[in-house]
Amino acid sequence: MLTVEERMEISVLSKHGESIHGIAKAMGVSRNTVRRYLREGDAAATRKPGPKRSEKLDPFKSYIVGRMKAAAPDVIPATVLLREIQARGYDGGYTRLKVFVRGLRPAPKPDPVVRFETEPGCQMQADWGTVGRGADKLKVFVGTLGWSRTAYVEFCDDEQFETLRCCHEHAFVFFAGVPREVLYDNMKTVVLERNAYGRNLHRFHPGFLDYAGHAGFLPRLCRPYRAKTKGKVERFIGYLKRSFWIPFVASCRQAGIKPDKQAANAAVAIWLREVANARVHATTGEVPLERMIIEQGRLQDLPKPYRGRSPKEEAARRVKAEPKPHASIGYQHPLSTYDALLEPAVSEAISLEVVA
Repeated sequence: MLTVEERMEISVLSKHGESIHGIAKAMGVSRNTVRRYLREGDAAATRKPGPKRSEKLDPFKSYIVGRMKAAAPDVIPATVLLREIQARGYDGGYTRLKVFVRGLRPAPKPDPVVRFETEPGCQMQADWGTVGRGADKLKVFVGTLGWSRTAYVEFCDDEQFETLRCCHEHAFVFFAGVPREVLYDNMKTVVLERNAYGRNLHRFHPGFLDYAGHAGFLPRLCRPYRAKTKGKVERFIGYLKRSFWIPFVASCRQAGIKPDKQAANAAVAIWLREVANARVHATTGEVPLERMIIEQGRLQDLPKPYRGRSPKEEAARRVKAEPKPHASIGYQHPLSTYDALLEPAVSEAISLEVVA
């Protein structure tokens, strides 16, 4: 609406012979505004706006608000809500929905990350996340293949070694192969003490090392305080929480059921197949499942079922004193154990840290 001063200025400029285009440019308003005022006078400035036109999104706004309230204090991304309301008959655009959802939540802050790329079949990044609150809290294991960005997700009750080992086995079956290395941070079920035997010579969990040798992958560690080195899995955990977990919990609340481990694993399997691994990845610009076809050809074969160590072997390998570095290279195993696993060119890389 034009102010009194603006209306007066339009009148003065027009009386001095200024064109509509010139007035609009000088005033910083549209030509239609100038033209309407000159044609209708003060009536154009005081005219009440007409009734708001209905939008395609209007019938779905109450549903969207309800979903956002059910997810609070977390938020459901607009992309997820778009899929949901499309299933209910919405045939409008995404931009209108995104603007509406933005008004229901604060703008997110960007999260800087460190990126590096690996060859197909080379690396999987693994990490734990935590979802839920109080009695509904669950642990979630995520394994992401570095090249294809294909991800595996499993919800668990704890982060114990046996749970971690089973998650690895399930992930390798899901990927139909084993990568040459797996990247971790400071999981206590993976590494017991960094630099225990010298620089980059870490003391690993003996049971974990035994399983790694059996499965045929090399454990690698992020540098301390540099968890973003494994940014692929870090970013996926955030995406998992926003795109799957929050909408899933909201649906459970609306249905009056508890979001337990069994229900979460059944639902996430569908989400991985139809959404996460089927979307065009923002970094690669390709679909993870399509890149997975190439990466699977570069993975190692699945190992035989792991049966663990016998009581006699366990007693023989139990650590009673700190071993010397040259005898174990930080692994508490003879080097011959890994002769079949490591190429000579990388035999000195046992316990290497990733430098981004």
